[in-house]
Amino acid sequence: MKWSNTAWHEALPIYNTITAMPFIKELAAGTLDLEKFKYYMQQDAHYLEYFARTLSVIAAKVTDVNTMLDFVRFAEGAIVVERALHDGYFKQYQVAERAPISPTCHHYVHFMQSMAYGADVAVAMAAVLPCFWIYKKVGDHILQHQSQGENPYADWIATYAGEEFGGIVDKAIALCDAAAAIATPAQQEAMTAAFITASRLEFAFWDSAYKLETW
Repeated sequence: MKWSNTAWHEALPIYNTITAMPFIKELAAGTLDLEKFKYYMQQDAHYLEYFARTLSVIAAKVTDVNTMLDFVRFAEGAIVVERALHDGYFKQYQVAERAPISPTCHHYVHFMQSMAYGADVAVAMAAVLPCFWIYKKVGDHILQHQSQGENPYADWIATYAGEEFGGIVDKAIALCDAAAAIATPAQQEAMTAAFITASRLEFAFWDSAYKLETW
């Protein structure tokens, strides 16, 4: 069995909790409070900057040149493609200043960076995988369950449920499986633990946005 199958099986209860949370249900229905969505987008803008930096560190640490190029492209996508989505919404909703980073966002990005700088590179790869994989799964879930009328968050849904993002996610999963295939059992366990922790932080990130979390 591939490492990714084991990791997803372990994280499945967390994913099921995510799809049942109010933020995701209301996003799918198009009824999510605008202030909560704006808060989420502002925190996500913080997150993506650190995410891109983390991906760049992973690119620098891997030994295979093709894998290095893949992670460089992932980092570029985090800044260029997804930032365009944020900028569009910020202009639409007239968000001129970015909110301070939230406690949950702060914790998540520093977890990722600690994995990138301090852990085995395979473990770091596993730590960033939920941001790819869970977002794709959630995007597909919302696409299947969204309201039939006009949804103000349709662009967000289309970004993560789209085929282009799906290809990126498949690549990220394959790279982690390749790293796990040559890892020791202890390293594989550490990869799974990092994947689970990051999956929990994905839940916490949306939950904090719904609660408009402050320090």
